[in-house]
Amino acid sequence: MGLKTGVTLGDIASKLGLSISTVSRALQDHSGLSAETKARVLAASADLGYRPNLAARSLVSGRTLRIAVNTPQEILSVYDLVRKGIRDEAEPFLAMGVELVDFTFPRLGEGEAEAFEGALDAGVDGVILVPGAPASLKNSFARAASMKVPVVCLLTDAPSEQKLSTVCVNAVSCGALAGELMSRLLPAHGSLAVTTGDLKVTDHQEKFSSFERCVQRNRADTLLYDPIENHESESEAYERTLAFLNQHRDLGGLYISTGNGAPALRAVEDAGLLGKLTIFSTNLFREVVPQIRLGTVAGTFYERPYSHGRIAFSLLYKYLSTGIVPPPRVSLEPFLIMRGNLDCFVHQQNHPEANETDRGSIESILLGETLASMQ
Repeated sequence: MGLKTGVTLGDIASKLGLSISTVSRALQDHSGLSAETKARVLAASADLGYRPNLAARSLVSGRTLRIAVNTPQEILSVYDLVRKGIRDEAEPFLAMGVELVDFTFPRLGEGEAEAFEGALDAGVDGVILVPGAPASLKNSFARAASMKVPVVCLLTDAPSEQKLSTVCVNAVSCGALAGELMSRLLPAHGSLAVTTGDLKVTDHQEKFSSFERCVQRNRADTLLYDPIENHESESEAYERTLAFLNQHRDLGGLYISTGNGAPALRAVEDAGLLGKLTIFSTNLFREVVPQIRLGTVAGTFYERPYSHGRIAFSLLYKYLSTGIVPPPRVSLEPFLIMRGNLDCFVHQQNHPEANETDRGSIESILLGETLASMQ
């Protein structure tokens, strides 16, 4: 029988006409109960699809509920917010036998398989991870499944792997919005380029494909160059973008579809093209704010990394503590930030420039609504 959500000790007790304390003692194999009662309770719990409350059990036994957090070191402007979101959501539970264990690796595609194996070797009860190179994680996903360790993917997906849930931005929306806006703003017979991370990452591939489809649909005459991949490297983001721009001085627009937006934007400036291109960026990093105010960057798509972290922890903890199975995918819509709504996200009176930890009132409201909908 499949796992049912929200089954409690009270449900088992009602089914059998027993007290909750008796059911609890039976599930803990208490010596004071008959074998017949224990067998009835075990059979009923299996029939109802009951999952033991690991968090409550850890409080009784003194055992810590350990959750691994596997995230890249680069890009700090993104992953620091992800980690902060996880920590903030976990804070009320840290005194209740919950421990966050960090397995940080250099960047997507570098060291993430070793970090995943390290988490499983450490005997964690659940894993939150960013799967940059899913093919390299296949064996680890299989091992986690065999160990019954639930995995929540964060920011991007590992489509063919077994996991509890994925919390990600709607990459198709990001690409489509950027494609529609840029194709409308582009002069006749203009050209477009996309600087991105690594197209082996599901999130980046989905954004570019969606961007390409939308541009072709709206402006079939537009020249769209092959994507400029930086492989999640700050130095590559700068060097490859600069080299491309120096070779294509007549470019009409650039979609910075990467967390390494700061070096890509610096490349535009060093190429002498800032203010001469239609530019849309990704997320609200410090360097982009004054450019949006000046109008040299038309806007940015804020992917809400802090919210991703909070939601990922909430889903995993709820599953471990109550057995409630989350939706297989929680997809967050991006915020389009332009000069007209920039101050909703950046409190100018306290921080003249962008403050990455200041998410603004709009995100706070929508995050609260999202978490409440999962109660």
